[in-house]
Amino acid sequence: MDRLIMLLATGFGLGRLPKAPGTWGTLAAFPIQFALLGLAPLPYALWLGGIIILAILIAGAAEKILDRPDPGMVVIDEVAGMLIALIAVPATPLAWLLAFALFRFFDILKPFPIRLIDRRCHGGLGIVLDDLLAGVYALACIHLLLYLFPAIAGG
Repeated sequence: MDRLIMLLATGFGLGRLPKAPGTWGTLAAFPIQFALLGLAPLPYALWLGGIIILAILIAGAAEKILDRPDPGMVVIDEVAGMLIALIAVPATPLAWLLAFALFRFFDILKPFPIRLIDRRCHGGLGIVLDDLLAGVYALACIHLLLYLFPAIAGG
């Protein structure tokens, strides 16, 4: 069971890459988002909610297995946050690239209150919550950009 938990926690091994595991791990969100694209809003929301709950449970279990707080190789939190950043973003390369860049920006910079959450919340919820908020920040920015520059959506 530990092997399965670590496989999921590391984004199928992307989190084990030597440089920038969070950035590599974020890429695991794209095939998942692609699979969710055709869903109606309610099933999409249910799947996304299930993935977030799974991410919290897996991240917490991986933290215990590794016996380290918020281990860098655990990237399932980046996957969950990136999925938030991609909500209702058109599936065009430019839009997804911008959403990715914005998410990584907010995840690395950790503006208020993300840094506070990162420092004060622990366990699986703490690991995932700061990334979810970074995803919300990225989501707001990408949708503002899509509104201001509709060509990003390919239209």
